[in-house]
Amino acid sequence: MRRRVIQTSVRLTSDLPDPPTFGPEQRKQRAAEGARRYWETERDERESLRRAGRDDAAAMVGGLSERDLLIAGVVACRCEGGKSKPGRRYDRVASMNSDPGLIRFFLRFSGVVGVDRADLAFPICIHETADRFGSPVIKRHRPMTARSNVGDDCHGCLRVEVRRGAWLYRKIEGWVEGIFRAASGESAEHAVDR
Repeated sequence: MRRRVIQTSVRLTSDLPDPPTFGPEQRKQRAAEGARRYWETERDERESLRRAGRDDAAAMVGGLSERDLLIAGVVACRCEGGKSKPGRRYDRVASMNSDPGLIRFFLRFSGVVGVDRADLAFPICIHETADRFGSPVIKRHRPMTARSNVGDDCHGCLRVEVRRGAWLYRKIEGWVEGIFRAASGESAEHAVDR
């Protein structure tokens, strides 16, 4: 019985052409075309979900008080700024970034902590492969670093330096210590007893 079913199905499809066979390059092109069609419809939906997630998160932040700016600015300086190390005092405050939002944030933070605008300097730092400014501070290219920010879209970084800012550096060190204590639930008296 089984043999009869197989023979019948062979007879039913015998007039159909053989399916095309594809070589490796053709399979690759077909897969790429399928992926392109899939992402044409999927991309907008995913971007919409991403945007909604970002908007929800941004709404959670709301307005920032001067205290909020102080805490966020201190953490940003600690993460991105130069730091003193044993045997090498630094005592400078600077923020270097290519993100305009972070640069504006640092400028706002510097105003909140009492830095006079006249005490700010703005050197431009750019990799030597993207020199379009004449005589900026040129950062030497290190071939071992895999950089994705190259070419015409690379605009370099703006470094905002606080001149005569040792007083601010020392305050930032104290604020960082206070933030770490508060985050760990440690009281100021307990920290002094150590």
